[in-house]
Amino acid sequence: MTRRAELAIRALAVLGDAGGRTKASVLADELDTTVAFVPQVLQPLVRAGWVASEPGPTGGYRCLVGLDEVSVLEVIEAVDGATDVGRCVAADRPCRAAEPCVLHTAWGRARSELVGALRATPMSGVSRRALT
Repeated sequence: MTRRAELAIRALAVLGDAGGRTKASVLADELDTTVAFVPQVLQPLVRAGWVASEPGPTGGYRCLVGLDEVSVLEVIEAVDGATDVGRCVAADRPCRAAEPCVLHTAWGRARSELVGALRATPMSGVSRRALT
């Protein structure tokens, strides 16, 4: 997971709690990042239809969905792309069952557990306090 995905999770939690429009400068303070980075963090969430971006001096960002409607995995994949890229964790090559690496089976089970847990965790289950 990238720093941008982590910030997107935190931003969605903040916006979901806010209940209204939040300025980029306020989000930057909440996320401990720069105002210039906020649009980069939120653009995937806007594209997904979860956040509205309202430009102008009275604008800001607003959550469009209930946090129980979006999973943590969905946010990560909206920002970072698919989590299963088929790369081997032991060697820099594609990892296939036909040519398994030494960690293929163990990593597959661990990845399946992790993805399942992230998919089963709604954003409403993410504590905003734990994210700061």
